[in-house]
Amino acid sequence: VQLQASGGGLVQPGGSLRLSCAASGFRFSVNTMNWYRQAPGKQRELVGTITSSGSTNYPESVKGRFAISRDNVKNTAYLHMNSLKLEDTAVYSCNVRLWGRDYWGKGTLVTVSS
Repeated sequence: VQLQASGGGLVQPGGSLRLSCAASGFRFSVNTMNWYRQAPGKQRELVGTITSSGSTNYPESVKGRFAISRDNVKNTAYLHMNSLKLEDTAVYSCNVRLWGRDYWGKGTLVTVSS
């Protein structure tokens, strides 16, 4: 199982970014994919989930600003981030749980700063 997040970078408050998570080594299309983030000195936080059927769920902290999508042909999940705030600065990682085990990819750093 391999997961690789990409697309992070420096963005100004109010800006947008799209992160990608390229997946391999498992049946991507039938599994729920998750995006997490971890800010410096803070616990890892779930920022969104997308099921195999495309249903999504978000915590209140990002609802209305973040959206997850998936491309089952490209085996890639996306995290679309809009109206970014300073507090969105974190390392963002994608995750899949297979047979009760969590798999993580190397994260990508998003820095929101003016």
